[in-house]
Amino acid sequence: MAVYEINTGRVIGVRSPMLYGHFLEHFHRQVYGGIYDPGNPLSDGDGFRADIVEAMRRIRVPVIRWPGGCFVSSYHWKDGVGPKEDRQPVYDKSWRVEDPNTFGTDEFVKLCRKIGCEPYICTNAGTGTAEEMSDWVEYCNLPSAGKFAKQRAANGSPSPHAVRYWSIGNENYGSWEIGAKSSEEWGRLVEESAKMMKRVDPDIELSAAALTDLRWNLNLLERAGRLLDWISIHQYWDFMPQVQDPADYGACMAFTNSVGDAVREVRGLLSAMRLDKQIKIAFDEWNLRSWHHPNVHTVRQGRTPEEYITPRDKNDDNSVYTMADAVFSACFLNEMNRNCDVVGMANFSPVVNTRGCIYSHRDGIVLRSTYFVFELFTRIMGDTVLDLWSPDLPERMDVTAKDGRKTTSAVLDLCAAKDGEAVTVSAVNKHPTETREITLKMPGICGPVSLWTVKGPDTDSYNDVGRTEVTLTCRDLGTTVGELTVRLDPHSVNVVKIG
Repeated sequence: MAVYEINTGRVIGVRSPMLYGHFLEHFHRQVYGGIYDPGNPLSDGDGFRADIVEAMRRIRVPVIRWPGGCFVSSYHWKDGVGPKEDRQPVYDKSWRVEDPNTFGTDEFVKLCRKIGCEPYICTNAGTGTAEEMSDWVEYCNLPSAGKFAKQRAANGSPSPHAVRYWSIGNENYGSWEIGAKSSEEWGRLVEESAKMMKRVDPDIELSAAALTDLRWNLNLLERAGRLLDWISIHQYWDFMPQVQDPADYGACMAFTNSVGDAVREVRGLLSAMRLDKQIKIAFDEWNLRSWHHPNVHTVRQGRTPEEYITPRDKNDDNSVYTMADAVFSACFLNEMNRNCDVVGMANFSPVVNTRGCIYSHRDGIVLRSTYFVFELFTRIMGDTVLDLWSPDLPERMDVTAKDGRKTTSAVLDLCAAKDGEAVTVSAVNKHPTETREITLKMPGICGPVSLWTVKGPDTDSYNDVGRTEVTLTCRDLGTTVGELTVRLDPHSVNVVKIG
């Protein structure tokens, strides 16, 4: 039995609600035929799927990043505003499909208002310019000064959209990205773009595309660090853009060993440059599994739809999204909570369809396993993160990584937080087949105890149309005074609430 001690006086930090953010890109069925589906009987008068909007409200989505992703690096926002009958379709050079431009800035902001979340706009730093980015800020945020603010008013929004969060670029370090930059070019472009954007609205908060590469980040932060509020990093662990070969449960548990690596590296650099009090990390694209889109970001391009477009439908295979995804995601969120002093935002990629936590079809939606993890964390888990420690060495289990290497992974992953006077403990049991007992020692803490659990019958359990195997349940465990023992089911995600 593992013993953990919690002292409510030892506070790591207060977790931002934006740690449970999401992402939406013009890719496959995320926007068109997904959240935006005019003419569908389930859509409202603005064309948004009411069932998806309600599902997003339930998990209290705090922020959505849009419109990309790789899509944004050749997207020009001015094509997507104004009367829809006047908008012209454009060819999306990132995903090699036509975009009808019927979902643009005003539609995105309207969607965010329906959900009750903050809009987070990522700008085109591939084929775009600093002026185009600053014009976008004007369109969204100035009351009336300037032609773009006037254009917004003429388009039906007399009040500013008041978009607070903006990102300069997406993965512009990558050879796959339209308009990729060298580290020197990037630092210069971000500096000039940030300067112009903040002259339009000094109150916006700015991020810029980064990674764990030292040279890239040094150039960026030395040139533009004084103008930034965030630094953006991305990561997918089960990488399969070309071949849809999802990792099994054991390999996914091996991936949990590295969920905090990127944060630790970027934290160290920010600290060394004395920027850690000014700039926070936005982990604004993350998921266990990367998107499947063969023959696009490759030297040899697909010629026919069968080579590069229809294979994207494999992202809709709900059997891929099992308890492995739920357990991994909970471990990631635990790690971000433990680093809440430096990580202020994280965006699950994406929110709907592709690898999202919500799957939509013409007649309804399916809530995948990861959806219930977000429901658990947003509705039950506290926001004042506490230090939690164990006098015992963590138990480890043998797992086989996706590349065939034999390794080990910790069986348990715990994180504690206060929710007002209550104490909440996120407790993940990664073992595929065995229960584990934990004892929580909490001097001075007493009250009723409830145990909330996300689980399925086995590690490969998943939800689909007409099939519900993964659920969120709650059990009353009575009351406690200072100490509590809890049994955790195998391959389960849990939150214990005391008080």
